[in-house]
Amino acid sequence: MKSWLIPLAKLQPSDRTAMYDLLESHFQGIKWDSFLADLERKNWVLLLKDETSNSLKGFSTIMLTETHFAGEKISVVYSGDTIVDPSAWSSTTLPRTWIAAVNFLRQQYPENKLYWLLICSGFRTYRFLPTFWKDFYPCYKENTPLSIDNLMGSLAEKYYGDFYDRTTGIVRFKSPQILRDGLIEIPEGRQTNPHTQFFTTKNPDYRFGDELVCLTEISYENLTSAGKRMWESESSLEIVQKSILV
Repeated sequence: MKSWLIPLAKLQPSDRTAMYDLLESHFQGIKWDSFLADLERKNWVLLLKDETSNSLKGFSTIMLTETHFAGEKISVVYSGDTIVDPSAWSSTTLPRTWIAAVNFLRQQYPENKLYWLLICSGFRTYRFLPTFWKDFYPCYKENTPLSIDNLMGSLAEKYYGDFYDRTTGIVRFKSPQILRDGLIEIPEGRQTNPHTQFFTTKNPDYRFGDELVCLTEISYENLTSAGKRMWESESSLEIVQKSILV
């Protein structure tokens, strides 16, 4: 597959339509206006396309921003809609190019610590964390440190507002996106995985679109062996430059 990191301002209308169609084919509750509204809150889009047909096989929307917390200037990557068509699940293109994309974007604020805030309504998204990152929260291995819990809560409240419940760590949208039948089920043999068990316990209503807020620091030192291989591997990611960085 080919992959592109594109500033939102340079995203083509045809790509927006293809993104919506791909998302709608995998989730219930997708509405065009809501999709566009969420997209407009981002500043970068990662597109994955089939090299032969040029059809869209996956995408991830990203917002990179700079903020302050506890007197420290930090950078934050917020993940938005992310989907890969099941026909491309065997490919490592998404994690490899996502890590390459973030590695490029972090150069905009190289002096800051960089955190990734994501919300998970499916176990596959949550499993991305233990696969590629050593320390992430929440996690079954340890309680979330108070400083991380405060940071995670502050960032989630700022971005998701009243949809976020700090007591549960859950974002519950008025019109949630719910994975369609055949995609939401946890395959047999994976239910006993401790990370999957923790996710379903922490987010018991994930089947109804509830989203678990998660946080990790993006740094080379925090990568697992698999993450370092992705970080160091050559990527086919093409970056569409913008004249003014956001």
